[in-house]
Amino acid sequence: MATLTPTAPVPAAPKAGPRPIHGEKRDAGRQSLVYLFLLVPMAALAAAVPFAWSTGLLSWTDIALTVGFYLLTLHGITVGYHRLFTHGSFKPNRPVKIALAILGSMAVQGPVITWVADHRRHHAFSDKEGDPHSPWLFGTSAWALTKGFWHAHMGWMFEPRNTTNEERFAPDLLRDRDLVMIDKLFWVWTVATFALPAVLGGLITMSWQGAATAFFWAALVRVSALHHATWSTNSICHMIGERPFKSRDRAANFWPLALLSGGESWHNSHHADQTCARHGVKRGQIDTSARVIRLMEQAGWVTDVKWPTPERLARLAAD
Repeated sequence: MATLTPTAPVPAAPKAGPRPIHGEKRDAGRQSLVYLFLLVPMAALAAAVPFAWSTGLLSWTDIALTVGFYLLTLHGITVGYHRLFTHGSFKPNRPVKIALAILGSMAVQGPVITWVADHRRHHAFSDKEGDPHSPWLFGTSAWALTKGFWHAHMGWMFEPRNTTNEERFAPDLLRDRDLVMIDKLFWVWTVATFALPAVLGGLITMSWQGAATAFFWAALVRVSALHHATWSTNSICHMIGERPFKSRDRAANFWPLALLSGGESWHNSHHADQTCARHGVKRGQIDTSARVIRLMEQAGWVTDVKWPTPERLARLAAD
């Protein structure tokens, strides 16, 4: 079977040269923020069920805000950070580009240029040395795969030297003034993603309790739930699942994650055809991110969408 070659600017693995794959070691302050914004929401997620059971503090307002912010920031990552900025699956107008970059930033998974550089490096070295988060870097024994799962799922973010050279892997984004500004203002979008649910919860219920529970559910729990949905694509979807298309790595389709991940868990399909705007290319494969792109295309907000045409799918399945 043949694999389509992506047309987005994902660099090939370098043979040698003065521009290293990895960047400098993260400074202590930035590494501390990684711990803060990953572990605090995770603690809230772990406490969510016993908290709701013991206090009963989960209202329909909390549920609506949690689902709403989850969907907005999820598609900021999947449609914006991933399919647009990393792979160039479509061309947006300027307001859509800016909105997607901000919504992706509000998922608290890192500034847009950093995220894209990491992900392009992942594709350049997928499941080989140089991949920032492959679960297959330590061997195939039970212990090696346990270690690999932890590394792929979230451990790689705690390694201060596992940074990516943005000049090498995201030079196009570094030339975009809008994205550079949004990248620099990542702290603003982080504050907003935690503050807005609390403000809205307080205003809707006209109470401090409403603000506090909305902050717990629609900010902390929602951020961590989305973190794990995204990280599962790096870990689970490179370990188990179906591989109907040929790719040069172990990316697999894992259907149970399709809805929570916005269609990102059709990962084998994506790695086989990286620039395609739809990852769930077969009938019945849920891909809400592709639906969002389709709606924007119908509204005239995006153009040049790379849809999975019969010819494109035929090349994927060719021997």
